[in-house]
Amino acid sequence: MRAMAAQGSPGGRRRRPALVAIDGAGDASAREVTGPATADDREPDGTDAAGAEAGAAAGTVDAERLSDVDEWGRSQHMRDLLAVLYEPIYERWLRVEWEGFEKLPRTGGALLVANHAGAIPLDAPSIMHGIERDLGRPVYGLGDEMFKRIPLVNVGWSRLGGVQAHPDNAYRLLREQGHLVVVFPEGARGPGKHWSERYKLRRFGRGGFVQIAMRAGVPIIPLAVIGSEETMPIVAKLPTLARLLGLPYVPITANMLLGPVAALVPFPAKMRIRVLDPIHLDVPPDQPRYSRSKIMDTSEAIRNAIQEELYDMLRRRRSVIFG
Repeated sequence: MRAMAAQGSPGGRRRRPALVAIDGAGDASAREVTGPATADDREPDGTDAAGAEAGAAAGTVDAERLSDVDEWGRSQHMRDLLAVLYEPIYERWLRVEWEGFEKLPRTGGALLVANHAGAIPLDAPSIMHGIERDLGRPVYGLGDEMFKRIPLVNVGWSRLGGVQAHPDNAYRLLREQGHLVVVFPEGARGPGKHWSERYKLRRFGRGGFVQIAMRAGVPIIPLAVIGSEETMPIVAKLPTLARLLGLPYVPITANMLLGPVAALVPFPAKMRIRVLDPIHLDVPPDQPRYSRSKIMDTSEAIRNAIQEELYDMLRRRRSVIFG
């Protein structure tokens, strides 16, 4: 993949760093030990002490060799598999282009803040895929607790870098581990917008993402994304069914109107991602309290900055399909 920046490209492709943390529930199965156990080799309960020790050692080695699931549930193997599957969508269907990619940090923690759109939003996987492939850094995405409640989805979401949006989780990822973390302050209100409301940003909550960045002592890097609104536009919603299913929304998209086969196929709208200048918050980290007015003012300023960039990008766009 080629990330196209306004002032330059991110440089050559880098290999992603290997993850070394091991899942606590790894496959540490006991190994068969050659030769029968003698009475002296057995524990009082009749188990084979030597065999147990050998099995535990072999299981530990096996887990260290085969498991790449970190403490958050992220698997580099699964990310690599997704990269292979998502690459044609990213490169040929959405034809994602970046502006200002060089503004993303190569080291240290940073909180990426972006707009969010599309009934099944493709901005999140596109941001994560582009950064992980061209910058060579893992990206974790903060998401609603809803993902943890859906069977199978919860495991897959975690394996691909999804983390429940909680201040303590964000702090550890940013401050203690120095990762890149992406958050979408609009929440489900962004992807749940009707087509008539496209590119009109929803309120950025209560500014919790700003407080997280202050506490962690990391910069905020706003991202403006166009194209995702048109990939799966919502023309109607079913609120009663959404309440029954416990979902934020159940959409009827323009894609569904083309038939059941096309229902899950995004329209080939060209996606552009613009990286804005990093915002360094002039406050010391790890304070017990931060000014509520400063948090809200900063949140609103970031929202307005992204909104203005979206309008500028839309004015410059020639067409939805060709960008």
